[in-house]
Amino acid sequence: MKSIKVLITLLICLLIPLAVGGISGFATATGITDWYVTLNKPSFNPPNYLFAPVWTTLYTLMGISLFIIWRSPEGRNRNNALVIFAIQITLNFFWSFLFFKFNLLGLALVEIVLLWTTILLMIIIFKRISKLAAFLQIPYLLWVSFATILNAAIWFLN
Repeated sequence: MKSIKVLITLLICLLIPLAVGGISGFATATGITDWYVTLNKPSFNPPNYLFAPVWTTLYTLMGISLFIIWRSPEGRNRNNALVIFAIQITLNFFWSFLFFKFNLLGLALVEIVLLWTTILLMIIIFKRISKLAAFLQIPYLLWVSFATILNAAIWFLN
């Protein structure tokens, strides 16, 4: 019975970021095939087919980290970790809409800097609870660092 509860918790923790990614992916999909192709992009812009597998991997890692944090002992650190996770996943969700749906490159740049900051803070807070949960977020921080530079370059070129 306890193992079923643990499995359900894991599935929910995986589903949260994957659902956020799936929903925001709709905004991205229409923008990539329509408006995004017309933009001037830097030479280091990756091919479009790379984004979906990278983000799926990152959302999966987020879910695993969330599961580790969720299963940690209740308390202030855990509560802070869950709050910062909720903030960063919300910012993550809205960036796609700002950039791809509404074509607001400058506002998306400001927002992604806020996202980067919350990811770093999330890693710091997660580390107080689980080094593994924090470590699993390093690829996310690195990818969003790259995405921030890419967003800035596209904004500058357009």
